[in-house]
Amino acid sequence: MVLLRVITIRFLPFGVKLYFYSMIKIFFALLICSLLFLSCETPQRDCKTFKTGEFTFETLLNGELITTRFTRNDTLEIDYFQGKVDSSSVRWINNCEYIVQKLNPKSISEQKAIHMKILYTDGDFYTFEYSLVGENIKQKGTAKKID
Repeated sequence: MVLLRVITIRFLPFGVKLYFYSMIKIFFALLICSLLFLSCETPQRDCKTFKTGEFTFETLLNGELITTRFTRNDTLEIDYFQGKVDSSSVRWINNCEYIVQKLNPKSISEQKAIHMKILYTDGDFYTFEYSLVGENIKQKGTAKKID
């Protein structure tokens, strides 16, 4: 079958060959452009919905899945973690980024502020990245709004 096509194309007049190869190039160019266009979907970022409310966050800590619950309003975040309550101030940079600073730090490492950035939202969930202010190492997490 392939041999037949090669022989058929080989014996076609020059103008028809050029047209044939041009059409193949156009087809593949359109295919690539279509794939690029479809893959460039911007993720949803409805950050205002997640500025206030009650949330849960799950993370692995020493091989165990740990759930943290926290409540946040415009200026305050209260964390409930392993029976302990901790509070932090919240300073919003824009609708999707904010700085969290512990109000009563118990160590030098707790004195450092954390930069939070909501990357995208999906229903009751939002995915965020966070790092210590001034640090380049970023980690990601997902939180769920429960209220």
